[in-house]
Amino acid sequence: MTTGTEGMTAPSRDGQAGPGVAVVAGAGGPLGRATSLALAAAGFTVVGVDRNEQGLKELPASIRSEVADATDPTAAAAVIERIAGEVGSPAVLVNTIGAFQLGDALAATPDGLRLMIDVNLGAALWLSQAVAPHMRQRGSGAIVHVTSRPALEPTAGMAAYSVSKAALAHLIRILDAELRPNGIRVNAVAPQLLDTPTNRTIFPPEVLAHAVEPEVIAGLIAFLVSDAAAPVSGAILPAYGA
Repeated sequence: MTTGTEGMTAPSRDGQAGPGVAVVAGAGGPLGRATSLALAAAGFTVVGVDRNEQGLKELPASIRSEVADATDPTAAAAVIERIAGEVGSPAVLVNTIGAFQLGDALAATPDGLRLMIDVNLGAALWLSQAVAPHMRQRGSGAIVHVTSRPALEPTAGMAAYSVSKAALAHLIRILDAELRPNGIRVNAVAPQLLDTPTNRTIFPPEVLAHAVEPEVIAGLIAFLVSDAAAPVSGAILPAYGA
């Protein structure tokens, strides 16, 4: 599958060679790691961010890593400022942070709902707030968040998760409306199920048959942040598998 990176070799607006700095949040997980590698291959200077320090160690030495908990607005702002000051103004933000929880609506708990909102919605909002001033100053930027199929199609048995991802989908459209006039594109991909080691231990083979490899989703993300996708903003791209 091509990653749609045509036209991404011009100097960035802040004078850096290549397409510029890309921040990948959740880089300690399978999708974040695959996305970091895809963007590095496209010529970006990639900085991986995650609260999972051990997971970040699986990134190659050529990719800088930063340990931070983006569900904390202060930590999210601080890590973006550190990256901007030490590496360069972010041209791209990709947020792959997410948490999953099964449970019916009538069995939902305050702690469970707070966790889903903090991780699936909060991190996206705080990171977007942190990078937006830098992108506004540049006059351009691309943000991609990762939502899911249950965000768009009500699904029984995962109420708190679905609600948090649906809120993220709505946030993406709000960010698009607010940031597009500044030359900042905001999009999302919406997988149904990723083919990861953890998911292989949870789901039966008939469900996993429809799972999509993280590298494939990473290719879609690389396309959305590329010049080839310049007309695209406010899109939530379904990636449900076969």
